[in-house]
Amino acid sequence: MTLAVTTPLESVRALAEIDIAVPVHNEQATLGTSIRALHRYLDVHLSHPWCITIVDNASTDGTWSIASALTHELDRVAVLHLDAKGRGRTLRAAWSSASAPVVAYMDVDLSTDLDALGPLVAPLLRGDCDVAIGSRLAAGAQVTRGPKREIISRAYNLILRTVLGSRFSDAQCGFKAVRTDVAHELLPRIEDQAWFFDTELLVLAERRGLRIHEVPVHWVDDPDSRVAILPTALADLAGVRRLLGRTHHA
Repeated sequence: MTLAVTTPLESVRALAEIDIAVPVHNEQATLGTSIRALHRYLDVHLSHPWCITIVDNASTDGTWSIASALTHELDRVAVLHLDAKGRGRTLRAAWSSASAPVVAYMDVDLSTDLDALGPLVAPLLRGDCDVAIGSRLAAGAQVTRGPKREIISRAYNLILRTVLGSRFSDAQCGFKAVRTDVAHELLPRIEDQAWFFDTELLVLAERRGLRIHEVPVHWVDDPDSRVAILPTALADLAGVRRLLGRTHHA
């Protein structure tokens, strides 16, 4: 079940050309700082009408209260609440309810340098591509992270290219944007509700002949990341196996 905050700020989403979702779960320590920093950046650097949609998925700390307060403190900020966890679930809720021509999302830790946002959304607004992704593995990307995560990331994307024939370089970077009509077409076909959502989105987009644009990013690993590597990796591999057995037109 998805619940939306009933405030006048809901109308802001209808006026935006770019609706940026920020999924959060138990982020009371960093949420306020990150959203204010993102808001300041967008206010200065993004010329198209925009809004930020904070998507709280089943937080048990003060995240919801802080998110709600931010909608009153800052203009062009809306908030949704979900009573179940899952990044895919949050993006499904935010993107399916958006009316802006372009929807996007980024991680709340702002690991990706925000200067990549303009190059990410510009080709979508021009109609030059259907999906745009930040890539930590494309030429020109600058990445700061430990060797364990680097090896796992490269191995996973190699598996996608080898097993599924994928051509995109980085499936899991938390910095993506999609034309909203394309998102509405793909969302009903995506089964995953968690971390594999990103991969499934991109694989299905490729299989449908959609244009995927990659933007090399400057990315710094969040030392406080709570992503459980082994369970996530096993779930991703199960997702790859599922897609391998799925027809290209499903």
